[in-house]
Amino acid sequence: MSPDFIGAFMIGLVGAGHCMGMCGGIASLLSMGAPNNKPSSSIPLFYNFGRLSSYALIGAIVGGAISGLSELSGLTQSLAWLRFVAAIFMILVALYIAKWWQGLLVVEKAGQYIWKFISPAGKHLLPLKHPTHAFPFGFIWGWLPCGLVYSALTWSAVSGSALNGGLIMLAFGLGTLPSMLAVGYGASHFQKLQKSLIFRNISALILISYGMYTAAGAMRMLGFI
Repeated sequence: MSPDFIGAFMIGLVGAGHCMGMCGGIASLLSMGAPNNKPSSSIPLFYNFGRLSSYALIGAIVGGAISGLSELSGLTQSLAWLRFVAAIFMILVALYIAKWWQGLLVVEKAGQYIWKFISPAGKHLLPLKHPTHAFPFGFIWGWLPCGLVYSALTWSAVSGSALNGGLIMLAFGLGTLPSMLAVGYGASHFQKLQKSLIFRNISALILISYGMYTAAGAMRMLGFI
Protein backbone atom coordinates (compact mmCIF):
# COMPACT_ATOMS: atom_id res chain seq x y z
CA MET A 1 0.00 0.00 0.00
CA SER A 2 1.27 3.47 -0.90
CA PRO A 3 2.44 5.61 2.04
CA ASP A 4 0.30 8.40 0.60
CA PHE A 5 -2.85 6.37 1.23
CA ILE A 6 -1.73 5.73 4.80
CA GLY A 7 -0.92 9.42 5.27
CA ALA A 8 -4.33 10.50 3.98
CA PHE A 9 -6.05 7.93 6.20
CA MET A 10 -4.10 9.22 9.21
CA ILE A 11 -5.11 12.83 8.48
CA GLY A 12 -8.73 11.73 8.51
CA LEU A 13 -8.40 9.52 11.57
CA VAL A 14 -6.51 11.86 13.87
CA GLY A 15 -8.16 15.03 12.62
CA ALA A 16 -11.69 13.77 12.82
CA GLY A 17 -12.26 15.55 16.12
CA HIS A 18 -12.39 18.67 13.96
CA CYS A 19 -14.90 16.92 11.69
CA MET A 20 -17.10 16.13 14.69
CA GLY A 21 -17.10 19.79 15.64
CA MET A 22 -18.07 20.91 12.14
CA CYS A 23 -20.50 18.12 11.26
CA GLY A 24 -22.02 17.23 14.63
CA GLY A 25 -24.80 19.71 13.98
CA ILE A 26 -25.44 18.10 10.61
CA ALA A 27 -26.00 14.75 12.33
CA SER A 28 -28.62 16.45 14.49
CA LEU A 29 -30.27 17.91 11.40
CA LEU A 30 -30.50 14.43 9.89
CA SER A 31 -32.12 13.11 13.05
CA MET A 32 -34.67 15.91 13.08
CA GLY A 33 -35.29 15.46 9.39
CA ALA A 34 -35.81 11.71 9.54
CA PRO A 35 -39.02 10.29 8.06
CA ASN A 36 -41.88 10.51 10.58
CA ASN A 37 -39.35 11.97 13.06
CA LYS A 38 -38.09 8.43 13.69
CA PRO A 39 -34.34 8.35 13.02
CA SER A 40 -33.20 5.27 11.12
CA SER A 41 -29.96 3.50 11.98
CA SER A 42 -29.16 3.49 8.25
CA ILE A 43 -29.24 7.30 7.91
CA PRO A 44 -25.65 7.83 9.18
CA LEU A 45 -24.45 5.09 6.81
CA PHE A 46 -26.07 6.66 3.75
CA TYR A 47 -24.91 10.13 4.79
CA ASN A 48 -21.29 9.03 5.17
CA PHE A 49 -21.38 6.98 1.97
CA GLY A 50 -22.44 10.13 0.14
CA ARG A 51 -19.75 12.17 1.89
CA LEU A 52 -17.00 9.69 0.96
CA SER A 53 -18.25 9.59 -2.63
CA SER A 54 -17.87 13.35 -2.94
CA TYR A 55 -14.33 13.14 -1.51
CA ALA A 56 -13.37 10.45 -4.03
CA LEU A 57 -14.84 12.47 -6.91
CA ILE A 58 -13.03 15.71 -6.12
CA GLY A 59 -9.83 13.75 -5.48
CA ALA A 60 -10.09 12.10 -8.90
CA ILE A 61 -10.74 15.47 -10.56
CA VAL A 62 -7.78 17.16 -8.86
CA GLY A 63 -5.41 14.21 -9.32
CA GLY A 64 -6.33 13.78 -12.98
CA ALA A 65 -6.16 17.49 -13.79
CA ILE A 66 -2.76 18.08 -12.17
CA SER A 67 -1.17 14.95 -13.63
CA GLY A 68 -2.55 15.82 -17.08
CA LEU A 69 -1.22 19.37 -16.94
CA SER A 70 2.14 18.09 -15.74
CA GLU A 71 2.43 15.67 -18.67
CA LEU A 72 1.33 18.25 -21.23
CA SER A 73 3.78 20.84 -19.97
CA GLY A 74 6.59 18.35 -19.49
CA LEU A 75 7.29 19.87 -16.09
CA THR A 76 7.31 16.63 -14.11
CA GLN A 77 9.58 18.33 -11.59
CA SER A 78 6.59 20.48 -10.64
CA LEU A 79 5.05 17.40 -9.00
CA ALA A 80 8.05 17.23 -6.67
CA TRP A 81 7.46 20.85 -5.68
CA LEU A 82 3.77 20.12 -5.12
CA ARG A 83 4.73 17.13 -3.01
CA PHE A 84 6.89 19.41 -0.88
CA VAL A 85 3.94 21.79 -0.49
CA ALA A 86 1.71 18.85 0.47
CA ALA A 87 4.23 17.85 3.15
CA ILE A 88 4.28 21.38 4.58
CA PHE A 89 0.48 21.40 4.54
CA MET A 90 0.44 18.15 6.53
CA ILE A 91 2.71 19.71 9.16
CA LEU A 92 0.38 22.72 9.36
CA VAL A 93 -2.57 20.36 9.79
CA ALA A 94 -0.72 18.66 12.65
CA LEU A 95 -0.20 22.01 14.36
CA TYR A 96 -3.88 22.75 13.85
CA ILE A 97 -5.02 19.40 15.27
CA ALA A 98 -2.90 19.91 18.38
CA LYS A 99 -4.28 23.46 18.65
CA TRP A 100 -0.74 24.86 18.54
CA TRP A 101 -1.67 26.99 15.50
CA GLN A 102 -5.09 27.84 14.09
CA GLY A 103 -4.10 29.28 10.72
CA LEU A 104 -6.13 26.70 8.78
CA LEU A 105 -9.27 28.55 9.81
CA VAL A 106 -8.24 31.23 7.31
CA VAL A 107 -8.11 28.58 4.57
CA GLU A 108 -11.58 27.33 5.52
CA LYS A 109 -12.99 30.85 5.36
CA ALA A 110 -11.68 31.14 1.80
CA GLY A 111 -14.07 28.36 0.74
CA GLN A 112 -17.13 29.91 2.37
CA TYR A 113 -17.95 31.93 -0.75
CA ILE A 114 -18.46 28.84 -2.92
CA TRP A 115 -20.22 27.03 -0.07
CA LYS A 116 -22.94 29.69 -0.04
CA PHE A 117 -24.05 28.48 -3.47
CA ILE A 118 -23.84 24.74 -2.67
CA SER A 119 -25.41 24.49 0.80
CA PRO A 120 -28.99 25.45 -0.22
CA ALA A 121 -29.19 22.27 -2.32
CA GLY A 122 -28.62 20.17 0.80
CA LYS A 123 -31.17 22.08 2.85
CA HIS A 124 -33.82 21.41 0.21
CA LEU A 125 -33.47 17.67 0.94
CA LEU A 126 -34.81 18.14 4.47
CA PRO A 127 -36.92 16.71 5.88
CA LEU A 128 -35.72 13.34 4.62
CA LYS A 129 -38.49 11.35 2.99
CA HIS A 130 -36.46 8.14 3.04
CA PRO A 131 -33.17 7.09 4.70
CA THR A 132 -31.52 6.76 1.26
CA HIS A 133 -32.03 10.50 0.75
CA ALA A 134 -29.22 10.97 3.27
CA PHE A 135 -26.83 9.89 0.47
CA PRO A 136 -27.25 13.00 -1.72
CA PHE A 137 -27.33 15.09 1.45
CA GLY A 138 -23.94 13.66 2.47
CA PHE A 139 -22.60 14.07 -1.07
CA ILE A 140 -23.40 17.79 -0.98
CA TRP A 141 -22.08 18.25 2.56
CA GLY A 142 -18.80 16.62 1.51
CA TRP A 143 -18.00 19.95 -0.17
CA LEU A 144 -18.15 21.83 3.15
CA PRO A 145 -15.03 24.06 3.42
CA CYS A 146 -12.60 22.19 5.66
CA GLY A 147 -8.87 22.60 6.18
CA LEU A 148 -8.42 18.85 6.61
CA VAL A 149 -10.08 18.17 3.26
CA TYR A 150 -7.88 20.77 1.58
CA SER A 151 -4.81 19.14 3.09
CA ALA A 152 -5.78 15.71 1.79
CA LEU A 153 -6.45 17.25 -1.63
CA THR A 154 -2.85 18.41 -1.84
CA TRP A 155 -1.88 14.73 -1.69
CA SER A 156 -4.39 13.92 -4.44
CA ALA A 157 -2.81 16.67 -6.54
CA VAL A 158 0.58 14.92 -6.48
CA SER A 159 -0.80 11.39 -6.81
CA GLY A 160 0.00 11.16 -10.53
CA SER A 161 -3.43 10.03 -11.78
CA ALA A 162 -7.17 10.44 -11.37
CA LEU A 163 -7.45 6.93 -9.91
CA ASN A 164 -4.82 7.52 -7.24
CA GLY A 165 -6.26 10.95 -6.48
CA GLY A 166 -9.68 9.44 -5.90
CA LEU A 167 -8.28 6.61 -3.77
CA ILE A 168 -6.29 9.02 -1.60
CA MET A 169 -9.39 11.06 -0.84
CA LEU A 170 -11.34 7.86 -0.21
CA ALA A 171 -8.64 6.82 2.28
CA PHE A 172 -8.99 10.20 3.96
CA GLY A 173 -12.76 9.74 4.16
CA LEU A 174 -12.38 6.27 5.64
CA GLY A 175 -10.15 7.78 8.29
CA THR A 176 -12.91 10.17 9.31
CA LEU A 177 -15.55 7.44 9.26
CA PRO A 178 -15.20 6.13 12.86
CA SER A 179 -15.69 9.61 14.30
CA MET A 180 -18.57 10.53 12.03
CA LEU A 181 -20.36 7.26 12.76
CA ALA A 182 -19.75 7.92 16.45
CA VAL A 183 -21.52 11.26 16.03
CA GLY A 184 -24.39 9.62 14.16
CA TYR A 185 -24.85 6.87 16.73
CA GLY A 186 -24.01 8.91 19.83
CA ALA A 187 -20.83 7.05 20.83
CA SER A 188 -19.70 9.63 23.37
CA HIS A 189 -16.69 7.67 24.70
CA PHE A 190 -15.05 7.58 21.28
CA GLN A 191 -15.73 11.27 20.77
CA LYS A 192 -14.11 12.10 24.12
CA LEU A 193 -11.03 10.06 23.19
CA GLN A 194 -10.45 11.96 19.98
CA LYS A 195 -10.91 15.31 21.69
CA SER A 196 -8.47 14.48 24.49
CA LEU A 197 -5.24 16.48 24.79
CA ILE A 198 -3.01 13.39 24.79
CA PHE A 199 -4.64 11.95 21.67
CA ARG A 200 -4.37 15.27 19.82
CA ASN A 201 -0.71 15.77 20.72
CA ILE A 202 0.34 12.21 19.83
CA SER A 203 -1.57 12.44 16.55
CA ALA A 204 0.07 15.77 15.74
CA LEU A 205 3.56 14.37 16.36
CA ILE A 206 2.83 11.40 14.06
CA LEU A 207 1.69 13.71 11.27
CA ILE A 208 4.64 16.08 11.75
CA SER A 209 7.05 13.14 11.50
CA TYR A 210 5.42 11.89 8.30
CA GLY A 211 5.31 15.40 6.86
CA MET A 212 9.02 15.92 7.53
CA TYR A 213 9.81 12.52 5.99
CA THR A 214 7.82 13.40 2.87
CA ALA A 215 9.37 16.87 2.62
CA ALA A 216 12.85 15.34 2.77
CA GLY A 217 11.91 12.91 -0.01
CA ALA A 218 10.65 15.78 -2.18
CA MET A 219 13.88 17.71 -1.60
CA ARG A 220 15.88 14.66 -2.70
CA MET A 221 13.79 14.47 -5.87
CA LEU A 222 14.59 18.13 -6.51
CA GLY A 223 18.29 17.56 -5.90
CA PHE A 224 18.60 19.72 -2.81
CA ILE A 225 19.81 16.88 -0.58
